[in-house]
Amino acid sequence: MSMADRDGLIWLDGEMVPWRDAKTHVLTHTLHYGLGCFEGVRAYSTPEGAAIFRLQDHTDRLFRSAHILNMKMPFSKEQLNEAQRIAVHENGLDEAYIRPMVFLGSEGMGLRADNLKVHVMVAAWSWPSYMSPEAKELGIKVRTSSYTRHHVNITMCKAKANGNYINSMLALNEAIASGCEEALLLDNEGYVAEGSGENIFIMRDGVLHTPELTSCLEGITRQTILDFAEELKIPVKERRITRDEIYIADEAFFTGTAAEVLPIRELDGRTIGAGKRGPVTEKLQTMYFDAVKGKLPERSSWLTTVG
Repeated sequence: MSMADRDGLIWLDGEMVPWRDAKTHVLTHTLHYGLGCFEGVRAYSTPEGAAIFRLQDHTDRLFRSAHILNMKMPFSKEQLNEAQRIAVHENGLDEAYIRPMVFLGSEGMGLRADNLKVHVMVAAWSWPSYMSPEAKELGIKVRTSSYTRHHVNITMCKAKANGNYINSMLALNEAIASGCEEALLLDNEGYVAEGSGENIFIMRDGVLHTPELTSCLEGITRQTILDFAEELKIPVKERRITRDEIYIADEAFFTGTAAEVLPIRELDGRTIGAGKRGPVTEKLQTMYFDAVKGKLPERSSWLTTVG
């Protein structure tokens, strides 16, 4: 089904409009130059009804991205939180993927990007799991990409910017063409950065390791896992990691709003650990799904009910 040809409503610049009428002109500046920012947010079915996971954290990051890109937000955080809640509710969704995006209008063209109106949209729709249910247990095959992750002074890596994801798409398509399900990108010095849209963790000798936040995005699911690791008293090291360290890790997994907590069973033809989800990954994955589905009362502050 076409993303443009659906029933439902989309929040656009402060109003709910019919899905098929949520349009913009072909000379929209962001369409041509990629300067915009977005979030990927999920709502899950809970005993209290549909609830959005870590809504405020996602909205905060969206505003940080817009600030980094020097885009003046025309709405408040409270208005964007409400827009996301309404988008899920008005489309009658029990579970949803939510896409807020900030983009520049068609008032002008050119690299100066001056005198342009900042627009904001929020759409919500049903989107199945990023990977098959089996992948959550058996893990996925990954290859190291020939594409390098952005250098910190080439683009703004702390912004979840539209144009940054050209890099991700090239890497992912290369991985899929080689028979793998995901890509691993290295930074410009050859150290592990992240997946095409995920942060990465490895377990080795009882310690959880993850790359430091240089050229990789400050993931909200990443922070969730760090919070769980602290709760479980698992030692954590944020540091530079080499590709071959992943080959010899006891466990490895990706994290992200779309990927959730996704085991890695193989990298570059090397089996990782037992070649399937490891015990620590399973524990953290279970805690994550319990949290998003409202089964952890102590984490209820992470959930914003829709109804």
